[in-house]
Amino acid sequence: MFQGTFDLEMATPIDASALSDVLFERGIYWSSGRSGLVDLVAAHKWFNLAALKGRKDAVALRQEVAGQMSDAEISAAQRDARAWVSAH
Repeated sequence: MFQGTFDLEMATPIDASALSDVLFERGIYWSSGRSGLVDLVAAHKWFNLAALKGRKDAVALRQEVAGQMSDAEISAAQRDARAWVSAH
């Protein structure tokens, strides 16, 4: 657990275009099993969000993940993505 402090005076803002990269990386994280668990619902959600933010390669990976999911899982991922957009 992080025990330090952040110097907000010296912090640099994240470029708005970086958000799509972060969302895409989360999709990779969940689809690859880096956490020790493959979660296709979470992967689809993050690839979907990255695609919405303009990350073109996220579209193909979202489709690839969707090919391994049931309709109910895809619906859950889409609900999760909508909830994330509403919250952010």
